Amino acid sequence: MTATRPTLAEVTALYHTPILDLVYRAAGVHRAHHNASQVQVCVLLSIKTGGCPEDCGYCPQAARYDTNVENQGLLDVEHVLACARKAKDDGATRFCMGAAWREVKDNSQFDRVLDMIRGVKALELEACCTLGMVTAEQAQRMKEAGLDAYNHNLDSSEAFYDRIISTRTYQDRLQTLSHVRDAGISVCCGGIVGMGETDDDRIGLLHALANLPEPPESVPINALVAVEGTPLASQPKVQVWDMIRAIATARILMPRAMVRLSAGRISMSESEQALCFLAGANSIFAGDKLLTTPNPEVDRDAEMFANLGLTPLPAQVADREAAQASV
Repeated sequence: MTATRPTLAEVTALYHTPILDLVYRAAGVHRAHHNASQVQVCVLLSIKTGGCPEDCGYCPQAARYDTNVENQGLLDVEHVLACARKAKDDGATRFCMGAAWREVKDNSQFDRVLDMIRGVKALELEACCTLGMVTAEQAQRMKEAGLDAYNHNLDSSEAFYDRIISTRTYQDRLQTLSHVRDAGISVCCGGIVGMGETDDDRIGLLHALANLPEPPESVPINALVAVEGTPLASQPKVQVWDMIRAIATARILMPRAMVRLSAGRISMSESEQALCFLAGANSIFAGDKLLTTPNPEVDRDAEMFANLGLTPLPAQVADREAAQASV
Protein backbone atom coordinates (compact mmCIF):
# COMPACT_ATOMS: atom_id res chain seq x y z
CA MET A 1 0.00 0.00 0.00
CA THR A 2 1.28 3.45 -0.86
CA ALA A 3 2.07 5.75 2.05
CA THR A 4 -0.22 8.63 1.12
CA ARG A 5 -2.42 7.62 -1.80
CA PRO A 6 -3.93 4.18 -1.20
CA THR A 7 -6.04 2.85 -4.05
CA LEU A 8 -9.64 1.78 -3.55
CA ALA A 9 -8.58 -1.84 -4.03
CA GLU A 10 -5.93 -1.47 -1.33
CA VAL A 11 -8.37 0.07 1.12
CA THR A 12 -10.89 -2.67 0.35
CA ALA A 13 -8.36 -5.40 1.03
CA LEU A 14 -7.26 -3.72 4.24
CA TYR A 15 -10.81 -3.21 5.51
CA HIS A 16 -11.66 -6.87 4.94
CA THR A 17 -8.62 -8.17 6.83
CA PRO A 18 -9.73 -10.66 9.53
CA ILE A 19 -10.66 -8.49 12.48
CA LEU A 20 -8.08 -9.77 14.96
CA ASP A 21 -5.28 -9.41 12.43
CA LEU A 22 -6.55 -5.94 11.51
CA VAL A 23 -6.60 -4.79 15.15
CA TYR A 24 -3.14 -6.24 15.75
CA ARG A 25 -1.74 -4.36 12.77
CA ALA A 26 -3.51 -1.14 13.71
CA ALA A 27 -2.22 -1.38 17.28
CA GLY A 28 1.33 -1.58 15.96
CA VAL A 29 0.84 1.44 13.72
CA HIS A 30 -0.70 3.33 16.63
CA ARG A 31 2.26 2.62 18.90
CA ALA A 32 4.74 3.60 16.22
CA HIS A 33 3.27 7.10 15.99
CA HIS A 34 1.60 7.82 19.33
CA ASN A 35 1.80 7.14 23.04
CA ALA A 36 -0.86 4.44 23.27
CA SER A 37 -1.53 5.16 26.94
CA GLN A 38 -2.61 8.74 26.26
CA VAL A 39 -6.02 9.80 24.99
CA GLN A 40 -6.94 13.36 24.11
CA VAL A 41 -10.04 14.59 25.91
CA CYS A 42 -12.22 17.04 23.97
CA VAL A 43 -15.46 18.78 24.88
CA LEU A 44 -18.07 19.76 22.30
CA LEU A 45 -20.57 22.51 23.06
CA SER A 46 -23.57 23.45 20.94
CA ILE A 47 -23.33 27.23 20.72
CA LYS A 48 -26.43 27.52 18.49
CA THR A 49 -28.98 24.71 18.57
CA GLY A 50 -31.77 23.61 16.24
CA GLY A 51 -33.54 25.29 13.36
CA CYS A 52 -31.10 24.13 10.71
CA PRO A 53 -32.51 24.33 7.15
CA GLU A 54 -30.67 21.22 5.94
CA ASP A 55 -32.11 17.70 5.71
CA CYS A 56 -29.30 15.51 7.09
CA GLY A 57 -31.19 12.30 7.86
CA TYR A 58 -29.34 11.64 11.10
CA CYS A 59 -29.62 15.10 12.64
CA PRO A 60 -32.21 16.05 15.28
CA GLN A 61 -31.37 19.74 14.73
CA ALA A 62 -32.94 19.88 11.26
CA ALA A 63 -35.94 22.23 11.38
CA ARG A 64 -38.02 19.92 9.17
CA TYR A 65 -37.94 17.02 11.67
CA ASP A 66 -40.15 16.76 14.74
CA THR A 67 -37.67 15.96 17.50
CA ASN A 68 -37.34 16.97 21.13
CA VAL A 69 -34.56 19.45 20.39
CA GLU A 70 -35.35 22.96 21.56
CA ASN A 71 -34.12 25.78 19.36
CA GLN A 72 -31.54 27.99 21.01
CA GLY A 73 -29.98 31.11 19.55
CA LEU A 74 -26.27 31.79 19.52
CA LEU A 75 -24.92 31.80 23.06
CA ASP A 76 -23.20 34.76 24.67
CA VAL A 77 -19.42 34.76 24.63
CA GLU A 78 -19.10 34.73 28.42
CA HIS A 79 -21.40 31.72 28.74
CA VAL A 80 -19.32 29.80 26.21
CA LEU A 81 -16.07 30.73 27.95
CA ALA A 82 -17.49 29.60 31.30
CA CYS A 83 -18.18 26.21 29.70
CA ALA A 84 -14.64 26.19 28.30
CA ARG A 85 -13.17 26.85 31.74
CA LYS A 86 -15.15 23.95 33.17
CA ALA A 87 -14.00 21.71 30.32
CA LYS A 88 -10.39 22.62 31.09
CA ASP A 89 -10.93 21.94 34.80
CA ASP A 90 -12.34 18.51 33.87
CA GLY A 91 -9.17 17.66 31.92
CA ALA A 92 -10.05 18.63 28.36
CA THR A 93 -7.35 20.12 26.16
CA ARG A 94 -9.58 20.85 23.14
CA PHE A 95 -12.83 22.81 23.20
CA CYS A 96 -15.10 22.43 20.19
CA MET A 97 -17.98 24.78 19.34
CA GLY A 98 -20.78 23.67 17.04
CA ALA A 99 -23.53 25.77 15.48
CA ALA A 100 -26.54 24.40 13.59
CA TRP A 101 -25.99 26.50 10.51
CA ARG A 102 -25.93 25.47 6.86
CA GLU A 103 -23.18 27.99 6.26
CA VAL A 104 -21.47 30.84 8.03
CA LYS A 105 -22.83 34.32 7.31
CA ASP A 106 -20.69 37.44 7.46
CA ASN A 107 -22.56 39.17 10.26
CA SER A 108 -22.44 40.01 13.95
CA GLN A 109 -23.00 36.37 14.91
CA PHE A 110 -19.83 35.32 13.10
CA ASP A 111 -18.02 38.18 14.83
CA ARG A 112 -19.24 36.74 18.13
CA VAL A 113 -17.90 33.31 17.22
CA LEU A 114 -14.53 34.88 16.45
CA ASP A 115 -14.59 36.39 19.96
CA MET A 116 -15.35 32.92 21.35
CA ILE A 117 -12.33 31.52 19.52
CA ARG A 118 -10.08 34.24 20.92
CA GLY A 119 -11.41 33.60 24.41
CA VAL A 120 -10.89 29.84 24.23
CA LYS A 121 -7.32 30.37 23.04
CA ALA A 122 -6.72 32.78 25.95
CA LEU A 123 -7.58 29.85 28.26
CA GLU A 124 -4.74 27.87 26.64
CA LEU A 125 -7.13 25.36 25.11
CA GLU A 126 -7.13 24.14 21.53
CA ALA A 127 -10.07 25.74 19.74
CA CYS A 128 -12.19 23.86 17.19
CA CYS A 129 -15.36 24.91 15.39
CA THR A 130 -17.99 23.17 13.29
CA LEU A 131 -20.30 25.77 11.76
CA GLY A 132 -21.22 24.39 8.35
CA MET A 133 -19.83 25.63 5.06
CA VAL A 134 -17.28 28.45 5.10
CA THR A 135 -15.69 30.61 2.43
CA ALA A 136 -11.96 31.08 1.99
CA GLU A 137 -12.20 34.55 3.58
CA GLN A 138 -14.14 33.25 6.58
CA ALA A 139 -11.62 30.48 7.11
CA GLN A 140 -8.84 33.06 7.06
CA ARG A 141 -10.63 35.20 9.65
CA MET A 142 -11.00 32.18 11.94
CA LYS A 143 -7.31 31.38 11.51
CA GLU A 144 -6.41 34.95 12.45
CA ALA A 145 -8.60 34.63 15.56
CA GLY A 146 -6.53 31.61 16.58
CA LEU A 147 -8.66 28.65 15.49
CA ASP A 148 -6.70 25.41 15.65
CA ALA A 149 -9.08 23.03 13.89
CA TYR A 150 -12.28 22.99 11.87
CA ASN A 151 -14.61 20.00 11.76
CA HIS A 152 -16.52 19.27 8.57
CA ASN A 153 -17.35 15.60 8.09
CA LEU A 154 -17.82 13.82 4.78
CA ASP A 155 -20.27 11.54 6.64
CA SER A 156 -20.12 8.60 4.20
CA SER A 157 -19.04 7.66 0.70
CA GLU A 158 -19.93 9.93 -2.20
CA ALA A 159 -22.10 7.11 -3.62
CA PHE A 160 -24.22 6.87 -0.46
CA TYR A 161 -24.20 10.56 0.44
CA ASP A 162 -27.31 11.70 -1.43
CA ARG A 163 -29.40 9.05 0.33
CA ILE A 164 -28.76 10.93 3.57
CA ILE A 165 -28.50 14.59 2.51
CA SER A 166 -29.92 16.53 -0.44
CA THR A 167 -29.38 20.13 0.67
CA ARG A 168 -25.59 20.11 0.40
CA THR A 169 -23.42 18.19 -2.07
CA TYR A 170 -20.32 16.14 -1.47
CA GLN A 171 -18.41 18.70 -3.51
CA ASP A 172 -19.68 21.45 -1.20
CA ARG A 173 -18.11 19.61 1.71
CA LEU A 174 -14.83 19.12 -0.12
CA GLN A 175 -14.78 22.81 -0.99
CA THR A 176 -15.09 23.81 2.66
CA LEU A 177 -12.29 21.40 3.58
CA SER A 178 -10.14 23.04 0.89
CA HIS A 179 -10.83 26.51 2.28
CA VAL A 180 -9.95 25.37 5.80
CA ARG A 181 -6.74 23.70 4.66
CA ASP A 182 -5.66 26.68 2.55
CA ALA A 183 -6.11 28.96 5.57
CA GLY A 184 -3.67 26.84 7.56
CA ILE A 185 -6.28 25.43 9.93
CA SER A 186 -6.06 21.80 11.00
CA VAL A 187 -8.72 19.61 9.34
CA CYS A 188 -11.05 17.43 11.41
CA CYS A 189 -13.03 15.17 9.07
CA GLY A 190 -14.60 11.75 9.46
CA GLY A 191 -17.96 10.06 9.17
CA ILE A 192 -20.83 8.09 10.65
CA VAL A 193 -21.20 4.33 10.82
CA GLY A 194 -24.64 2.73 11.00
CA MET A 195 -26.82 4.86 8.68
CA GLY A 196 -27.74 1.89 6.48
CA GLU A 197 -24.60 2.11 4.38
CA THR A 198 -22.74 -0.95 3.08
CA ASP A 199 -19.17 -2.00 3.75
CA ASP A 200 -18.34 -0.57 0.33
CA ASP A 201 -19.65 2.81 1.48
CA ARG A 202 -17.49 2.71 4.60
CA ILE A 203 -14.53 1.78 2.44
CA GLY A 204 -15.38 4.65 0.09
CA LEU A 205 -15.40 7.11 2.98
CA LEU A 206 -12.04 5.92 4.32
CA HIS A 207 -10.56 5.97 0.82
CA ALA A 208 -11.82 9.54 0.31
CA LEU A 209 -10.35 10.71 3.63
CA ALA A 210 -6.96 9.14 2.99
CA ASN A 211 -6.88 10.64 -0.50
CA LEU A 212 -7.63 14.25 0.39
CA PRO A 213 -4.81 16.56 -0.78
CA GLU A 214 -3.53 16.22 2.78
CA PRO A 215 -5.06 13.60 5.12
CA PRO A 216 -7.03 15.05 8.04
CA GLU A 217 -5.12 15.60 11.27
CA SER A 218 -8.25 14.46 13.10
CA VAL A 219 -10.63 11.68 12.04
CA PRO A 220 -13.82 11.32 14.11
CA ILE A 221 -15.54 7.94 13.77
CA ASN A 222 -19.16 8.25 14.91
CA ALA A 223 -21.71 5.54 15.59
CA LEU A 224 -25.17 6.67 14.54
CA VAL A 225 -27.32 7.79 17.45
CA ALA A 226 -30.79 7.08 16.09
CA VAL A 227 -33.05 9.93 17.23
CA GLU A 228 -36.85 9.71 17.24
CA GLY A 229 -38.31 11.99 14.61
CA THR A 230 -35.42 11.76 12.17
CA PRO A 231 -35.52 9.60 9.01
CA LEU A 232 -32.91 7.27 10.53
CA ALA A 233 -34.79 6.76 13.80
CA SER A 234 -35.42 3.07 13.07
CA GLN A 235 -31.84 2.16 12.20
CA PRO A 236 -30.52 -0.65 14.41
CA LYS A 237 -27.60 -0.03 16.74
CA VAL A 238 -24.33 -0.43 14.89
CA GLN A 239 -22.29 -3.49 15.83
CA VAL A 240 -19.17 -2.67 17.82
CA TRP A 241 -17.06 -4.75 15.41
CA ASP A 242 -18.07 -2.37 12.62
CA MET A 243 -16.81 0.55 14.68
CA ILE A 244 -13.59 -1.28 15.51
CA ARG A 245 -13.02 -2.20 11.87
CA ALA A 246 -13.53 1.42 10.76
CA ILE A 247 -11.22 2.75 13.49
CA ALA A 248 -8.49 0.22 12.79
CA THR A 249 -8.60 0.89 9.05
CA ALA A 250 -8.50 4.65 9.64
CA ARG A 251 -5.53 4.24 11.96
CA ILE A 252 -3.52 2.29 9.39
CA LEU A 253 -4.44 4.60 6.50
CA MET A 254 -3.79 7.81 8.47
CA PRO A 255 -1.17 6.81 11.05
CA ARG A 256 -0.42 10.29 12.41
CA ALA A 257 -4.03 11.41 12.78
CA MET A 258 -5.95 11.68 16.01
CA VAL A 259 -8.65 9.05 15.51
CA ARG A 260 -11.61 10.14 17.59
CA LEU A 261 -14.08 7.71 19.13
CA SER A 262 -16.99 10.11 18.89
CA ALA A 263 -20.79 9.83 18.96
CA GLY A 264 -22.37 6.62 20.20
CA ARG A 265 -20.08 5.91 23.15
CA ILE A 266 -23.02 6.12 25.55
CA SER A 267 -24.23 2.72 24.32
CA MET A 268 -20.78 1.07 24.36
CA SER A 269 -19.49 -0.92 27.30
CA GLU A 270 -16.10 -0.22 28.81
CA SER A 271 -14.68 -3.36 27.20
CA GLU A 272 -16.02 -2.33 23.78
CA GLN A 273 -14.41 1.09 24.13
CA ALA A 274 -11.18 -0.60 25.21
CA LEU A 275 -11.14 -2.53 21.94
CA CYS A 276 -11.57 0.75 20.06
CA PHE A 277 -8.55 2.20 21.89
CA LEU A 278 -6.58 -0.96 21.11
CA ALA A 279 -7.54 -0.54 17.44
CA GLY A 280 -6.07 2.94 17.36
CA ALA A 281 -8.58 5.44 18.75
CA ASN A 282 -6.76 8.04 20.80
CA SER A 283 -9.31 10.76 21.44
CA ILE A 284 -12.78 11.01 22.96
CA PHE A 285 -15.40 13.67 23.54
CA ALA A 286 -16.16 14.04 27.24
CA GLY A 287 -19.18 15.55 28.96
CA ASP A 288 -22.77 14.40 29.23
CA LYS A 289 -23.83 15.68 25.79
CA LEU A 290 -22.49 15.80 22.22
CA LEU A 291 -24.37 18.77 20.77
CA THR A 292 -27.84 17.30 21.45
CA THR A 293 -27.20 13.57 21.92
CA PRO A 294 -26.22 11.86 25.19
CA ASN A 295 -22.61 11.04 26.05
CA PRO A 296 -20.90 9.34 29.03
CA GLU A 297 -20.36 11.58 32.04
CA VAL A 298 -16.90 12.78 33.04
CA ASP A 299 -16.76 10.59 36.17
CA ARG A 300 -17.55 7.47 34.15
CA ASP A 301 -14.75 8.27 31.71
CA ALA A 302 -12.31 8.92 34.56
CA GLU A 303 -13.12 5.49 35.99
CA MET A 304 -12.64 3.87 32.58
CA PHE A 305 -9.29 5.60 32.12
CA ALA A 306 -8.16 4.33 35.53
CA ASN A 307 -9.27 0.78 34.75
CA LEU A 308 -7.50 0.77 31.38
CA GLY A 309 -4.34 2.56 32.52
CA LEU A 310 -5.03 5.51 30.22
CA THR A 311 -4.21 9.13 30.94
CA PRO A 312 -5.51 12.31 29.31
CA LEU A 313 -3.13 13.68 26.71
CA PRO A 314 -1.59 16.81 28.23
CA ALA A 315 -1.91 20.17 26.52
CA GLN A 316 1.00 20.72 24.18
CA VAL A 317 1.72 23.17 21.38
CA ALA A 318 -1.46 24.40 19.73
CA ASP A 319 -0.33 23.16 16.33
CA ARG A 320 0.54 19.64 17.51
CA GLU A 321 -1.59 18.07 14.79
CA ALA A 322 0.02 20.14 12.06
CA ALA A 323 3.44 19.16 13.40
CA GLN A 324 2.46 15.49 13.32
CA ALA A 325 1.22 15.77 9.76
CA SER A 326 4.50 17.22 8.57
CA VAL A 327 6.65 14.40 10.01
